[in-house]
Amino acid sequence: MAANPLVVECPMAAVMGDAFPLRGKWGPDFFRQEELRPLTLELGCGRGEYTVGLARLHPEGNFIGVDIKGARMWTGAKEALEAGMKNVGFLRTNIEFIDRFFAPGEVSELWLTFSDPQMKKATKRLTSTYFLERYRRFMKEGGLIHLKTDSNFLFTYTEEMLRANGIVPEAFTRDLYGESDAARFSEATALQTYYEGMWRDRGISIKYLRFRLPLEGTLAEPEVDIPLDEYRSYSREKRSSLETSR
Repeated sequence: MAANPLVVECPMAAVMGDAFPLRGKWGPDFFRQEELRPLTLELGCGRGEYTVGLARLHPEGNFIGVDIKGARMWTGAKEALEAGMKNVGFLRTNIEFIDRFFAPGEVSELWLTFSDPQMKKATKRLTSTYFLERYRRFMKEGGLIHLKTDSNFLFTYTEEMLRANGIVPEAFTRDLYGESDAARFSEATALQTYYEGMWRDRGISIKYLRFRLPLEGTLAEPEVDIPLDEYRSYSREKRSSLETSR
């Protein structure tokens, strides 16, 4: 990972402060581009397959996969390097410090693909107001957030969070591949990850929603009890005798 020029490693972000040298300069200093291009992040990118796939589909944009687990991320970083890709990179750090790496208005879109639903603690969920407030610090006005998940818990939580804050999703489905109007969701069906295929093989529907994040106003957490996911996922389990959570 240290030898791969497409990777930036900052595992000590907790003590780094706001002095990250690429902050506000990813285009010219990392991607070596003079023209301004839209920047998209995939948070919790795992192996990086979705990040690399998006970069291939959209050569006009720049894409960065973010995760703390370098052993997984190495797969996508190696693939992108060997393919000679110029519009993809990877950032190894803790996502709770993500706002320290990007300047206000620097990021156009976020993808949250099969994130851990974190059923025990709301502040750890990547669609919680805790994280949305961080995203506000670096996203463009009206920036897009995509959630693609197998988890009914995380999807329902995000749906209730949007409702509590008066945010209307632009796209919403609990069965992405069962939609009759597939063209409306072509952006979400264009790529399929390893785990996505695994869930579909198990008969678990893929959920997807897309919304624009307002940069102003107070955000509130939903006060709704949500049934926990019953099945065990690849790196998560219920770990509780409770049936619902908030």
